[in-house]
Amino acid sequence: MKQSSSSLSVSLASPVFLPRPQNPIVLAQAAQLGLPPLLAKILAGRIQGDRFNLAGIVDPALKHIAKPSLLKDCQKAAERIAQAVINGERIGVLTDYDVDGITSHAVLYRSLTELFGVAESQIFSLIGHRINDGYGVSAGLVARILQQDLLPNIIITADCGSSDEARLTLLKQAGIDVIVTDHHALPEEGVPASAYAMVNPTQQGCDYPDATIAGCMVSWLVMAQVRDVLIQQGRLADRSPKLSFLLSYVALGTVADCVSLGESAINRAVVSTGLSLINRFDLPCWRSIRKLLRKDNEFFNAETLGFQLGPRINARGRLDDPYAALHYMLATTDQQAEHYLAILDQDNEDRKSIEQDMVRDAFELIKPQLAENYQGLTVFLENGHAGVQGIVASRITQKTGKPSIVLCPALNPEHLSGSARSVEGVHIRDVLQQVHQIDAQLMVKFGGHKGAAGLTLNRSSFDFFAKSFNQSIILALKTEVLRPVVKIDETLQPSEISEQTWQLVQKLQPFGREFEAPCFTGVFLVEQLRAVGADQSHLQLLLSDEGGLQACKGIWFKALAGNQQIDFKEGDRVETAYQLSLNEFRGRRSIQLMIEYARKI
Repeated sequence: MKQSSSSLSVSLASPVFLPRPQNPIVLAQAAQLGLPPLLAKILAGRIQGDRFNLAGIVDPALKHIAKPSLLKDCQKAAERIAQAVINGERIGVLTDYDVDGITSHAVLYRSLTELFGVAESQIFSLIGHRINDGYGVSAGLVARILQQDLLPNIIITADCGSSDEARLTLLKQAGIDVIVTDHHALPEEGVPASAYAMVNPTQQGCDYPDATIAGCMVSWLVMAQVRDVLIQQGRLADRSPKLSFLLSYVALGTVADCVSLGESAINRAVVSTGLSLINRFDLPCWRSIRKLLRKDNEFFNAETLGFQLGPRINARGRLDDPYAALHYMLATTDQQAEHYLAILDQDNEDRKSIEQDMVRDAFELIKPQLAENYQGLTVFLENGHAGVQGIVASRITQKTGKPSIVLCPALNPEHLSGSARSVEGVHIRDVLQQVHQIDAQLMVKFGGHKGAAGLTLNRSSFDFFAKSFNQSIILALKTEVLRPVVKIDETLQPSEISEQTWQLVQKLQPFGREFEAPCFTGVFLVEQLRAVGADQSHLQLLLSDEGGLQACKGIWFKALAGNQQIDFKEGDRVETAYQLSLNEFRGRRSIQLMIEYARKI
């Protein structure tokens, strides 16, 4: 197998394999629930502290979803929306262009039209263009709203609005009541004063028990409260349909937005219920993606949403007008859904090509920072695409184990637009707040949450910003030095690498952020190696236990991407970190190892 010279290995540390620390309280509760030792250990490595609902985590169900009335301002928002519904007012639905925003839009639109009887002609769908407008309630989007002959009477935002006070003021001055529904952290100055109502579980004084819910879930809860208000006012029958059928959208948005699936019984209930709805394949959008992926005899799981459907929807908003993604989600026929999905799929292919070039350039540019042992990495790609910068930041963080920011030119030639991604233990939005306190002139604006954030930077401030970001990360870490880490749940014996073990692990689905699929370790003999894939970047392995008695196949995706090298060959013994996967081919089932990392020993 040919290997090219490496441009990454000289500057990237190999990951450390670390066993997950075990929470004794979880172990004790798991024993009381009668869970098998392996599942107990997996749970105890993911759930921290002593305040959690283990039964709700293990067995997700709708009963674990807290009432929407616990959200601060939810009743006020619901009453205003109900008033608009009853009076036939013009309603604007303003959402972000990513998966969370698009699914929020679908939830709001279908609730208003199908459940509450609002005419489609009375609804204004408002989604900004990532490149031309930027994120959220942007200046460009507000300008287009105010230029319309007929203005909406109210606007409901979703997945945005918390940091947009300046633009909300313009809408309020035009006589528009803006109801903000969001989940991003609020700016230091607090709740936007110009919002008619502010529904955000992260705000102070909010009693909702889970601040990690996605923006689409906040939208769903608000619409559920609107239904209750309309029933109380006699405008809907007591037995009118509930909103549970819309949880398929909420599941997709929750997974794609990478909110926590760890200690959140609510998020786990939403994803589990939503997947059961999706797997009915009773909507054109779900049938069309199943057809495209050729999964006619398979059910979707959280990984399908996060790695197959989510990227295709995101690609449209990253590269072009986001409305094709909304039309896909709301398609009423298979033909419509397939038409729009074909557009999204092509966008995703284009995105992959752009991403590959940007990742290569980014790793070259961060070498000096890595050489100086920066803990927070910042890179400016002069020829980069702003719509793909978040993915590139994710790749850098994944490979280096360090928080990163990728910046590209903005529409304003004096500005750069950026996306930030973080690691466990570093709240990236709080770090940006710290940078802002160092020098308030560095950033034009910023916002986000624990794991991801967006920002606009003054171009002339790049060098000082990069140093300030690194220093703020170091302060947040105190004495810790970051490097790539692979967290290990257990060392499996050869006899345990089986379909039975895989089936046992599946009982803990759904997996996602802060509740990753279990990762195991073991030592194997390399029987065969082969580069595979269109670009020969994946590595296929045939591995056996050290006695040569049991062989299994493994696949290491992107092992050879970007001129990376491996340090072993056929006949070597390797230590591996891997997940279990079930492979089906022509009616035969076999266990395959999904290699996270492997190294010679």
